[in-house]
Amino acid sequence: MDKKTRVIKAVEALEKLYPDAICSLDYADAFQLLIATRLSAQCTDARVNIVTPALFGKYPTAAAMAKAEVADVEQLIKTCGLYKTKAKDLVGIAQMIMSDFDGRVPDTIEQLTKLPGVGRKTANLVCGDVYGKPAVVTDTHFIRLCNRLGFVKTTDPLKVENAMRKLLPPDKSNDFCHRSVLFGRDICTARKTYCERCPLSEFCPTNK
Repeated sequence: MDKKTRVIKAVEALEKLYPDAICSLDYADAFQLLIATRLSAQCTDARVNIVTPALFGKYPTAAAMAKAEVADVEQLIKTCGLYKTKAKDLVGIAQMIMSDFDGRVPDTIEQLTKLPGVGRKTANLVCGDVYGKPAVVTDTHFIRLCNRLGFVKTTDPLKVENAMRKLLPPDKSNDFCHRSVLFGRDICTARKTYCERCPLSEFCPTNK
């Protein structure tokens, strides 16, 4: 069974296991997803979802957050970790959206990664979830899964992204990334692999 065939099988298996492929971050629009994803760096999505209601209650749009005092944002996101850097980035993101992109969150990876603190993982998530473009979100679960299944042999996020873009059907790629996160939390965890209940075990090199 060649690599591309195994990828398709993995896509189909996770579709059955997790019919609803949704982002675990709570958001109302492109701006809020962008901000929530920046907050999620070295922080759980569950914690971010606790923090963002107050943050978005006060600064729901780029226009509002562009005028915020960094110190005020710091207090609102303090429990997310790295809050001083993140607060500075959030205000900077909002200001750049207003000044460089006419108040609209850009829809390309190239433009999104010009924003303060925004990397390719965040840019891919926004492009995929909000703008419906083929996206490969290389979070730690996705990278671990792709390595264990033998799809890639690298933990470099950009190399994994580029390799999986060639293997994944474009219309399935974004949802597969979301399902990989759920799968990585439930079955193919960092600490232990539950191969006895894994729907991918028949073609997984790790289980041989």
